[in-house]
Amino acid sequence: MPLRQLTFSALFVAIAVFSAHIVYIPVGIAKCFPIQHAINVLLAVLLGTRYAVSAAFTTSLLRNLLGTGSLLAFPGSMIGAACAGFLYQKTGRIWGAILGEIIGTGLIGGLLAFPIAKFLLGSQVGAFFFIIPFLISTTGGSLLAYLLCQTPLASFCRERLGQ
Repeated sequence: MPLRQLTFSALFVAIAVFSAHIVYIPVGIAKCFPIQHAINVLLAVLLGTRYAVSAAFTTSLLRNLLGTGSLLAFPGSMIGAACAGFLYQKTGRIWGAILGEIIGTGLIGGLLAFPIAKFLLGSQVGAFFFIIPFLISTTGGSLLAYLLCQTPLASFCRERLGQ
């Protein structure tokens, strides 16, 4: 069973890394990726927190190694995935995962991006600079995940993954 979950996670990481070349929103030194947020929600719902956070970390690492991401990807995506998984586990509802992703990425990740931008990237932006773009990106991606969860494909995936 874990091989199936790992394979599914790897597929989503590949989609997230590939989509970074196509769909992103540039905001100063940050690049916002709505597909990553959709994947965080989907993995939180389909596989749980551990897989969602692991996939977010792997995606951020690969994007940085390939030059399509920035260090700001780590706090936003990983905290969003963790909060999405946690709230989905507590509520058992897709809206819990969406709320967790939006709060985790948009608010907490947006605030944690400031010290990374300031001390590691040398940016002089204000502490709240990243909240609005992160919120826009995560809200769009989370709504995309909601729509995908309403399709027959989501039911098929849940069935195949034993969820």
